[in-house]
Amino acid sequence: MVPTKRDYSLLGRDTEAAVESGLAAAEWYHTDVPRKQMKELMKREDGPAIRDTIIWLGSMVLFGGLGIYFWGTWFAVPFFLAYGVLYGSASDSRWHECGHGTAFKTRWMNDVVYQIACFMIMRNPVTWRWSHTRHHTDTVIVGRDPEIAVMRPPDLLRIVVNVFGIIDVWHAVIDMVRNAAGIVSAEEKTFIPEMEQPKVIRVARIWVAIYAVTIGFSIWLGSILPLMLIGLPRFYGAWHAVMTGLLQHGGLADNVTDHRLNSRTVFMNPLSRFIYWNMNYHVEHHMFPMVPYHALPKLHAIIKYDLPAANPSILHGFREMIPAFLRQLRNEDYFLKRELPPTARPYREEFHSDRGVHAAE
Repeated sequence: MVPTKRDYSLLGRDTEAAVESGLAAAEWYHTDVPRKQMKELMKREDGPAIRDTIIWLGSMVLFGGLGIYFWGTWFAVPFFLAYGVLYGSASDSRWHECGHGTAFKTRWMNDVVYQIACFMIMRNPVTWRWSHTRHHTDTVIVGRDPEIAVMRPPDLLRIVVNVFGIIDVWHAVIDMVRNAAGIVSAEEKTFIPEMEQPKVIRVARIWVAIYAVTIGFSIWLGSILPLMLIGLPRFYGAWHAVMTGLLQHGGLADNVTDHRLNSRTVFMNPLSRFIYWNMNYHVEHHMFPMVPYHALPKLHAIIKYDLPAANPSILHGFREMIPAFLRQLRNEDYFLKRELPPTARPYREEFHSDRGVHAAE
């Protein structure tokens, strides 16, 4: 069968093919973990997330305050750069973990941090809760997963531009204004239950009001300083979230039901791990999404015998991923085949695709 160009629409031909082939909502491979160990790993605690949230928000107050104090001088630049990463990148991992409900043991704490982080990262908390549920159900299944970051063939210009959040923010603003006008798109309706759709509209209207007040305050002051604190950090602080987000699945297989093949675990420095909230253990997270972020290193140690070798650094991950993107420009069916260790349970050598069966090169 000759492969056809991928259709990433959630309403396209690949959506129908994924359902018909059984890839949609399929049963996924999981490494065996003793029940007692898994129960311990899944234990939720408030302590680690409270500590990390105080450091996160406290650092934002500190760096934002120093940025305001030194506003109008070059001394403000490093403080706003640090503030921006905490706003535009650390919020990405916070909405993610609190959206899973695993960061804190106490539910309202998850909900509060989730709402704050969603506003910072400009992701409607209702839309993205259901979008991310689909992402975990159908991870990198073409036509089903609404969160595939890099399509095939990859749009390299889009990736570079998005380092500053330009593409993501543009679409986020369009979605926010559309939702505020009372419109939920056809694609959004494929994963957001009907009873939840009015909440999407209500949140969008609140956000539009907040941004309108912030813009109005900037105009009144004759300064962009308010926007440097609310809104603009989503641009100038996005680079770390984009960098780590690309590593999650970039260059790997699509349309497989084994997270060892479509996800990447990367060892990172302590600062990036704090910003990313341990989501660098991405194979482990997808395989066992109910394990809290602070337990992922322990989970990795337990199941690493069954996983591909982790990339030893961010740089190593990009050295692997970028050549794969370049090859996909010439052959969109190319992907990186993850090598499983001798101790791992095997997976078939050819990966099932809704366009037939194709082998990794």
